[in-house]
Amino acid sequence: MHSTVTPTHCPYCALQCGMNLTPAPDGTVAVTERADFPVNRGALCGKGRTAPAVLSPAVRLTSPLVRSGDGTLVPASWDEALDRVADGLRRARSGHGADAVGVFGGGGLTNEKAYALGKFARVVLGTSQIDYNGRFCMSSAAAAGGRAFGVDRGLPFPLEDIPRTGCVILVGSNPAETMPPFLRYLTELKENGGTLIVVDPRRTRTAEQADLHLAPRPGTDLALALGLLHLVVAEGRTDEAYIRERTTGWQETRAAAMAHWPEYVERVTGVSVPELRRAVRLFCAPEAAMVLTARGPEQQSKGTDTVSAWINLCLATGRAGRPLSGYGCLTGQGNGQGGREHGQKADQLPGYRRLTDPAARAHVAGVWGVDPDTLPGPGRSAYELLDALGGDIRALLLMGSNPVVSAPRAAHVEERIRALDFLAVCDVVLSETAALADVVLPVTQWAEETGTTTSLEGRVLLRRRAVSPPAGVRSDLEVLHGLAVRLDDGRGPHRGFPCDPEEVFEELRRASAGGAADYSGITYGRLEREQGVFWPCPAPAGRASGAVHPGTPRLFLDRFATEDGRARFVAVSHRAAAEEPDDDYPVLLTTGRVVAQYQSGAQTRRVAELNDAAPGPFVELHPRLAERLGAAEGDPLAVVSRRGRVVAPARITSAVRPDTVFMPFHWPGAGRANTLTNPALDPVSRMPEFKTCAVRVERVGAVAGAAGGT
Repeated sequence: MHSTVTPTHCPYCALQCGMNLTPAPDGTVAVTERADFPVNRGALCGKGRTAPAVLSPAVRLTSPLVRSGDGTLVPASWDEALDRVADGLRRARSGHGADAVGVFGGGGLTNEKAYALGKFARVVLGTSQIDYNGRFCMSSAAAAGGRAFGVDRGLPFPLEDIPRTGCVILVGSNPAETMPPFLRYLTELKENGGTLIVVDPRRTRTAEQADLHLAPRPGTDLALALGLLHLVVAEGRTDEAYIRERTTGWQETRAAAMAHWPEYVERVTGVSVPELRRAVRLFCAPEAAMVLTARGPEQQSKGTDTVSAWINLCLATGRAGRPLSGYGCLTGQGNGQGGREHGQKADQLPGYRRLTDPAARAHVAGVWGVDPDTLPGPGRSAYELLDALGGDIRALLLMGSNPVVSAPRAAHVEERIRALDFLAVCDVVLSETAALADVVLPVTQWAEETGTTTSLEGRVLLRRRAVSPPAGVRSDLEVLHGLAVRLDDGRGPHRGFPCDPEEVFEELRRASAGGAADYSGITYGRLEREQGVFWPCPAPAGRASGAVHPGTPRLFLDRFATEDGRARFVAVSHRAAAEEPDDDYPVLLTTGRVVAQYQSGAQTRRVAELNDAAPGPFVELHPRLAERLGAAEGDPLAVVSRRGRVVAPARITSAVRPDTVFMPFHWPGAGRANTLTNPALDPVSRMPEFKTCAVRVERVGAVAGAAGGT
């Protein structure tokens, strides 16, 4: 084991906080602050501080597992495990066609892994059926940003710009719990005289810091944004010169917004007209302002249009493509940005290229050494892929995801996974999904491997290997290489699947060259010397000149990434959620995270300190609703939707709306919140409607045995 201090980055959220790792003789790893990294400046949340706990062999996988004749998972050699995976994938493909094999990736995979996984699916397996769990995170914001600006990058400006703007509208985000080191940027914003508006149906720890908290009914963020734009127009606060010179589509968008009168918006959202007017004044008063969205408005069946409405507000007031202004998305997963740029998404090729673009296909096929005509077309989106398991899709290779807990309508998804002919899972722990697999492959973690990630700023970073993995553990790149060797049809495709991450990155650079997310000017050497490099960063045209592109911290200052350089307004109108309350299901459910757990909890639930802080699920409800139910603090409550029933203890608070209950989604079993959630999809992004569904709430006598779903 190394004894030196290794500067690296946290494995969890998209801030990718800097940290130092120091191995100790007893096998533990110490985390110390890395004050030189500008994003977190040494600060870490509890998840980052305790991240090395999951490196312990006591809580993680250290040997391949295969399903035995008696149905249990038993240890096996790597050769036996890889042979079984190759055979399972081969049998599905030969018996039912290439698209009978599915591949499901994750937003926590490094850029190198995401790139190699997409290439493996399309070149080795020849399947179109690949997507990843990032579809459940920021796909609506990506779709809206792409159609407005011509490119999607979570933040088109660095985080350091946020404290220097005049006003921030934070929509559906609670960074005090989801990414605590980010909160300092909002604190500094207020210290500098700026204002903070938080839009959230709950009075969260973040909302408590706001100058103005707007608490709309879940599923009505679109109406809220349209109402604000209506008032901007009615009060003469539009920037007509900017609209004329830098945008298109304003007249249609203006007409759509003017149909959303403030009084109508108040009835729909529950946000009063005076609050709407105050929000417009605060946003328009300073010279510069920003809108930042997260999962709240995005995880809806109209999430793309909802984000477009917030972008329209920025464009109408001249708050995009100017210093200290703009729209941004707070990407969630550790490599949620990079993970959607390099090919593990159903409709994309590396460099954020479209799979349907003949020129993109030709370029990437040239890098891969294959005929462009052999590349499959776009496949199913994440939920649609999961829904097809056991039907059209007979075998699945899954990396870095736990859909049994994280997918909407989770009981149904679990049933579909169980219906597969063959399932192989690569993971660091025996997650709830891995426990259903025919083969489980133990893979390296963040501190045991080198690779790049791309933060929510679009900053490409280098995670460095600090410790050696256990002897029975291999990297995902080694897994793909081993499978490519076994599935070789005589063309030698395994030669395109190296195990060295830097070698993979060098190929990624070539594949991304000329694309929207151009990494061709980024090297491991630069990332070691610099505090990350912002894309796009093309390679210099004349290498002999020695010129190096500095990267692009701020997008759109001169032009937008559209053909004519103008941003595009998109006219949208409010529509109801896919499922509204009725007599049988009179309450709204919204879901989210707590500070001590992360995503499906597969890793954080194995850390004692984090479990002590957040030991299990709960139902947050308003005192008025609790009184109607006769429920006291801690009483077990059943929450029932059209998809299932879960039970968790009551947590009574006035921080949530009286018509709404909140549940965190980190746990499996009786309290699995995603048993309830609605898989209704956004027609553009194919994002499921996690953030709102109709439920009823009942008192029950006991928690045990209460789970269920369809």
